[in-house]
Amino acid sequence: MGSVNVTINSRQYRIGCEDGQESHLEELAKDFDARIAELRERIGEVGDARLTIMAALTVADDLSELKNEVTRLKDNIASLQNARNVSAERAQATNAMIAAAFDSAAERLETIAKKLNQTLGSPGLAQG
Repeated sequence: MGSVNVTINSRQYRIGCEDGQESHLEELAKDFDARIAELRERIGEVGDARLTIMAALTVADDLSELKNEVTRLKDNIASLQNARNVSAERAQATNAMIAAAFDSAAERLETIAKKLNQTLGSPGLAQG
């Protein structure tokens, strides 16, 4: 198991993590520390615990917004997949109708060709 030393709000912490996740954890700590520094700059000193809670709440708010966005995107994907399925079904139905129309036209042409052949092959008609 890995571990990493991080600095948050000017304090050092040793945090355990899975092997290979050290750099990711360091980046998360840097981001959280930057949020605390930004809050301290905006609202001044309000105490370490309060500042940490406020930073955690901004992270939670970001996470909530991202969850809502993911839900919205999943809904959009589902709508697009449904529309794609409907379009595919319509395309299949259209292809079937076109094939049926071609078959019908071919049958009519064959009937006309047979009648023409019968007519041209009748005695009494001059064939050239």
